[in-house]
Amino acid sequence: MSEQLQFEGHQPSDPVSLVVRRRIRPGQEAAYEALLAEANALLARLPGHRGTGVIRPAPGEQEYTLLARFDTLTSAAAWELSPERAAWLERIAPLVDEHVSFEKQPGLDFWFTPPAAATLRQPPRWKMALLTLAALYPVSVSTSWLFGEALKPWLGHYPMPIRAIPQMIVVVLLMTYLVMPAVTRWATPWLRGGR
Repeated sequence: MSEQLQFEGHQPSDPVSLVVRRRIRPGQEAAYEALLAEANALLARLPGHRGTGVIRPAPGEQEYTLLARFDTLTSAAAWELSPERAAWLERIAPLVDEHVSFEKQPGLDFWFTPPAAATLRQPPRWKMALLTLAALYPVSVSTSWLFGEALKPWLGHYPMPIRAIPQMIVVVLLMTYLVMPAVTRWATPWLRGGR
């Protein structure tokens, strides 16, 4: 399957996440992990790259999911067409048993796609927005209290833009690794329901 990024239905200035699933050959996990670290370092140097995540296989499974977030489709295309990526793909080829899928997800859509999904079918956007708001509100209020009141003696002397940095880091980490995975699992029947 080709890993060509298509632009249909999206503007070049739209943010995007590239989601790549590969099945790794048994016994090649350590070599693949080392090449993943190299890919993360390559991506971190790219203009427009906003973060990378890896979903490792469950015990007994071999499928890895690599998620790379970009500020625009144009930035994502620059990575997709880069000689560095082409060379990296050549290096992982002997380690890969099967290329499962290569998808692009606009905005925050990846939060709403179960990692084991065969295809990346999204729920209606209004449901994603409502669920994100419901999950983000308590996290935002809690971290605002924590950083505004509880940690005020240590952070209160810094200007607001500086104080906001650790708060946003905590919010993003909580939402990405704890809250949204749990909330989307809990709300799966509703998300999959009718439009």
